[in-house]
Amino acid sequence: MQLRELREYISRRGWKNAGEFVDTGFSGSKASRPALDRLMAHAAQHKFDCIVVYKIDRFGRSVLHLNQQLASLTSYGVRFIATSQSLDTDEKNPTSRLLLQILASVAEFEREMIRERTLSGIKAAQAAGKIVGRPKRIFRRDEVMRLRDEEGLSWRAIGTRLGIPAMTALDSYRSSVPAECTESVPSKDSVPMKKQRVRTAHT
Repeated sequence: MQLRELREYISRRGWKNAGEFVDTGFSGSKASRPALDRLMAHAAQHKFDCIVVYKIDRFGRSVLHLNQQLASLTSYGVRFIATSQSLDTDEKNPTSRLLLQILASVAEFEREMIRERTLSGIKAAQAAGKIVGRPKRIFRRDEVMRLRDEEGLSWRAIGTRLGIPAMTALDSYRSSVPAECTESVPSKDSVPMKKQRVRTAHT
């Protein structure tokens, strides 16, 4: 039904159908969906001038994601129309500018709410005695240095031997080796070297 009405909508205006993008079996709350990702990629490549949807929630249900996507479309110069809700982001339409400002404000509010819920969840988990964040890896740092310096193993081989990621072994080694000072400060009594005369041959 939605596709039929959209086809009739663009037909009445004499527009050319540049393609239909339909996600089946995916929730509209997801920011990344196969057809939607392909649609945004084509918009970035300027393969069409306008996107027409039946309702705005067919495009995205998260205000945060919707605001980001509409901002991208605006930067690409692609017009967005929701036919059943009379929403149109055409620059000549003053309602579109108001819509984008409202969506931006609601998206900012949604971001703050997500951040607040995340922080509250972390505090609740910490209060319950749970460890928040990446678990600490327990291994012998001196063994990392021995395997590297004495046996000459690669970082991947060291990680496999100790059961840790290769980057963890590398970071451990770097933090264990004292930093060497490579900067030299000339003394007051030092005599500057004389400039050498460079001879060039001309033909």
